[in-house]
Amino acid sequence: MISARGYAAPDASSPLAPYPFERREPGPRDVQLDVLYCGVCHTDLHMVRNDWGFSTYPLVPGHEIVGRVVRVGSDVTKFRPGDLAGVGTMVDSCRACVDCRDGYEQYCKVQGVLTYGSRERDGKGITQGGYSDRLVVDEHFALKVPGNLDPAAVAPLLCAGITTYSPLRHWKVGPGQKVGVVGLGGLGHLGVKFALALGAHVTVFSHTDRKKQDALRLGAHEVVVSSRPEEMAAKANSLDFILDTVSAVHDVNAYLDLLRRDGHLVLVGFPSRPLEVAPVALLSRRASFSGSGTGGLPETQAMLDFCGEHGIVSDIELIPIQGINEAFTRLEKGDVKYRFVLDLKSLG
Repeated sequence: MISARGYAAPDASSPLAPYPFERREPGPRDVQLDVLYCGVCHTDLHMVRNDWGFSTYPLVPGHEIVGRVVRVGSDVTKFRPGDLAGVGTMVDSCRACVDCRDGYEQYCKVQGVLTYGSRERDGKGITQGGYSDRLVVDEHFALKVPGNLDPAAVAPLLCAGITTYSPLRHWKVGPGQKVGVVGLGGLGHLGVKFALALGAHVTVFSHTDRKKQDALRLGAHEVVVSSRPEEMAAKANSLDFILDTVSAVHDVNAYLDLLRRDGHLVLVGFPSRPLEVAPVALLSRRASFSGSGTGGLPETQAMLDFCGEHGIVSDIELIPIQGINEAFTRLEKGDVKYRFVLDLKSLG
């Protein structure tokens, strides 16, 4: 076994604290990483507090990981020591079901293994995440990181990035289309960057005008304050595609009314309660309302390559691991532009 250090939640009500633990020895298909950076996702906060009811403790969060390869197994072909590698929200799956065979491992219903808080396929342990100094992962679930990008700012792409990129690609967003991005946070700001790079005309929807200038700085063509009925009415029947990144319970019908005929609204946020959809909002324009969850390994690599070609990274605030509890407090308040990233050198 390999000694590792990290920060873990001992239970649902305690702050994260230093935690020594062990990783498995690399097998023939494994790569061992020295973790350099790890993004702080809102999912981490939910899992630490057991908001979804299946967290296990002690829990080392973190699934937006960039590290340096220091060791490879005998059968590894993708990586060599010294390479930069990324690891996202999953570290294993059954690899045999139709979803896995099609490259959509994130939808594996047989035996998907999350990067942390999930039982290993061999049943011997629980996965621990990237708030740590070392990681061992099967090379299939590690991604090549473009060398021209800031690796700290790449980290959030492994979750927030692919979560917004995947639906834009699946619904073939491209030049000439009018795209709305609802919410300008960790997901939304990357949705804006991707939609612009794909050639779309982008409108950001925010509940107040507090983020208007920042949306324009990111390149948005227009900003609509969704709490102002006259601004929303002016956009009725005008959008081809809407990326809804909001995780709070909200009125999705107000946005469905903004779609043109055959338009799509895709939810990537994770509201805690069901959203009510008025049938007329869909029937009156043959619109679709759907959801999308992260991305598979081939698509995530394609996203990273796209980011390398277009110079896309997350806007981040780099912090030491010792500041994680304060970061969680600020994250709850929305006080970050737009993603905290942990500098794991601070563990030393």
